[in-house]
Amino acid sequence: MQGANKRLPTPHTDMAHCRRLLCSGSRSFHIASQLLPNRLREAACGLYAFCREADDLIDQGRNPSLALQQLSKRLDAIYIDQPLDYPVDRVLAQIVADHCLPRTLLDALLEGFAWDAQDRHYHTLDELLEYCARVAGAVGVMMATLMGVREADTLARAADLGTAMQLTNIARDIGEDARNGRLYVPTELLEDSFNREDFLAHPAMSPALNSAIAQLLAEAERLYERADSGIAALPRSFRSGIYAARLLYSEIGQAIARDQCDPVTARSIVSGWRKLQLIAKARKATHLSETHHRASALDANQYLIDAVVDNPQGTPLGAPRRFSPSISWTLDLFAALAAREQQAITRQRTLS
Repeated sequence: MQGANKRLPTPHTDMAHCRRLLCSGSRSFHIASQLLPNRLREAACGLYAFCREADDLIDQGRNPSLALQQLSKRLDAIYIDQPLDYPVDRVLAQIVADHCLPRTLLDALLEGFAWDAQDRHYHTLDELLEYCARVAGAVGVMMATLMGVREADTLARAADLGTAMQLTNIARDIGEDARNGRLYVPTELLEDSFNREDFLAHPAMSPALNSAIAQLLAEAERLYERADSGIAALPRSFRSGIYAARLLYSEIGQAIARDQCDPVTARSIVSGWRKLQLIAKARKATHLSETHHRASALDANQYLIDAVVDNPQGTPLGAPRRFSPSISWTLDLFAALAAREQQAITRQRTLS
């Protein structure tokens, strides 16, 4: 503790920190979260905040391996309900306790971030889907778990939705990623004439890349359609928010297509007016197709689903609740109060 100037941690300030991370991160997810019930919105916000912090630590830090070790230790502490002194860790510890969130899902996420740090190349679409399972399919399964879902088919559709969103992200961010020395597009989707090193040195659109982007977006759209049946199986109060996220991300893919698959030159965006139209549509998410509900999970996502099905003790979200003090929060509070009192005594002695 640094003394009196450190702001005292409380459940309220911890959640406020998580909300700031969400607001400054994914605009689409933030907008969609406004349609979620309060009890799920807070849990989703806390989950997003940890994912965001973990990604930033690994992606932007000087030592990704050390960051991964530190994050793993933070998870160790969270899973024994003794979170370290981070706002997002205190919030996540309560989420884990409330919903029996399997650690496999968070470990999968960290593994995906580690793959980024290793600058992996993906040769096949299946290999790329393995990556998507970790950084996005796991998030979809976690969100479903927070809603009390433990049924395998609905979890599989949640993983489909996360995977589809990640494929959309990859297509949208090709130019930005290339300027950072990364290319996620699988080699098998690119023609032999495409030269990876030349593209990363001088990012520019080409017929080969245009075709590959179209294939990624087609696969994403297939998974969005499969995900609809899972959204239809969710408790009614959760459907609008999740359907809004699905529509907003799918619209990004359609915007890329309207831009003739050229996300290298400019990042495709969805206008504010169009977002409002999609949110209005999402509020009527009551008649979604259930055609694909029993479809087999993607092979890459199956182990995530198994982790939840094999751990069926999660508690469905009930009445709205606020994040309550845990043992670690209480100890942090007492330590901060003691430090503040000691600094006041020292200051008084100095003045006298």
